[in-house]
Amino acid sequence: MAVAVPETVRRIVSLVPSLTESVAATVPEALVGATDWCSHPADLDVTRVRGTKNPDLEAIKKLRPDVVLANAEENRPADLEALRAAGIAVWVTKIETLEEAFVSLERMFTYACRTDRPTWLDAAEAAWGEAAAEGRRRTAIIPIWRRPWMVVGRDTFTGDVLKHLGVDNLYAGHAERYPKIPLPELVECRADLVVLPDEPYAFSAADGPECFPGHSCALVSGRLLTWYGPSLVEAPERLRRDLGGG
Repeated sequence: MAVAVPETVRRIVSLVPSLTESVAATVPEALVGATDWCSHPADLDVTRVRGTKNPDLEAIKKLRPDVVLANAEENRPADLEALRAAGIAVWVTKIETLEEAFVSLERMFTYACRTDRPTWLDAAEAAWGEAAAEGRRRTAIIPIWRRPWMVVGRDTFTGDVLKHLGVDNLYAGHAERYPKIPLPELVECRADLVVLPDEPYAFSAADGPECFPGHSCALVSGRLLTWYGPSLVEAPERLRRDLGGG
């Protein structure tokens, strides 16, 4: 069932870390609830409602939100339908490219949060507009988990971010979005680069690169690679540096 967003929005619960950061940077006074995984801003002081996959629905209802912000990939449809059944408006984003992020975030603030387009979104579009990749393109594999090893596959925001920086995901044509690939196959890949983000698995200099002898490994911020929000402003410059692209 659909529940319309009220004309005035004063209370927002976010079930997505990047959307939480976005709201906190734009209308912080309206943010009343967020997941345990919502780590930005560092001083975020709101009611926690457990995780993205197991939100505390009763706690959310008690917060009396005007709207709950969610994402098609990160949140379960059954949880969102339960909130709608309780008469709560739920706004669901679906973002797989940078262009979709800019459009979706503007719509979210305009229609779901009932506020103006944030200035940081203008800055983010400008930053990525200046980030067009030049010169030789590189290929990469992007592990996101180990035991078992999983990598970024088709139709992902992460893959599109890297593509804008001149790095093509070697598994972009895989049938799955996050396929499990045996480590020997990954090691044998003829990729120019192994991109190791620090989330969801916390790859680090001491945990990850040793599995890819002879490969060039780039340790990057998972937030800059996968979040769509204020981090998009600094992401192109920092990611290009960490990827070894200047």
